[in-house]
Amino acid sequence: MTSTLSAHDAWRAAREQTLREPHGWLSLTALHWLGTSDSTADGAPVDTVPGLPGTWRAAGPDEVAVTAVAADGVVLPGATGPLDGTAHVRPVDGAPGVMVAVGERVVEIARRTDSWALRVRDPQALTRTAFTGVPAWPYDPAAVVDAVFTPYDAPRTVTVDAVVAGLQHFPTAVGEVAFTWAGAPQRLVALAGKDGGLSLHFRDATSGDTTYGGGRILRTDDPAPDGTLELDLNRVVNLPCAFTAHATCPLPPAGNTLEVAVEAGEKSPLRPDLA
Repeated sequence: MTSTLSAHDAWRAAREQTLREPHGWLSLTALHWLGTSDSTADGAPVDTVPGLPGTWRAAGPDEVAVTAVAADGVVLPGATGPLDGTAHVRPVDGAPGVMVAVGERVVEIARRTDSWALRVRDPQALTRTAFTGVPAWPYDPAAVVDAVFTPYDAPRTVTVDAVVAGLQHFPTAVGEVAFTWAGAPQRLVALAGKDGGLSLHFRDATSGDTTYGGGRILRTDDPAPDGTLELDLNRVVNLPCAFTAHATCPLPPAGNTLEVAVEAGEKSPLRPDLA
């Protein structure tokens, strides 16, 4: 048990260290959507973003044009110096955006469905500088449960809404996971993990009370060849939208709402920006 607790404590420490990274999710200070309200003489839409130098323009269905002078200090990924002119970037829908440095800040240019977003990451954000850790239930060995994964005949793309009204995400569902919790059988749609394994995004009876209303997520290892796997519900975590108003997180897939309470893993985090 001692070694299990030590492993869990090490995992929690690594989780919170990741959150504390200078340009991690706690550093978000703004989310701007590129619009078409202003135009240049030739009619092309231009966006001047409050607090950012240069212009950031949706330059068509597949790219964003960034225009700056060297004195603005806008540096694109892989560049050896600041931008002096116009550069075009092409983020992929649903994937992490293109990270553009502006001084100590980073502007993430992201594509979400048919829209372009600029997300400003600032190491001096209050949500980061005032961060003292994520509230969580104490480790409970009973929250480590056996489960069985049943794959679909073929992976399928599902459509889910987002915390931002009008936005949608399109994750890949690969099967369903069955397990027992609170004395009753439970079943969740399993999404493909980003680096292997499964991703279980769900709501339960704690959602909107002691945990974030948009649900939490559990990432698992790959199931065994016979479909068996272990769910450590002590490692259920919040999505970025629980920590900041500037994330565009997906909501859980249809049906991924448990009627029982999962009092394990992370609780709703403190929000110094809302105090």
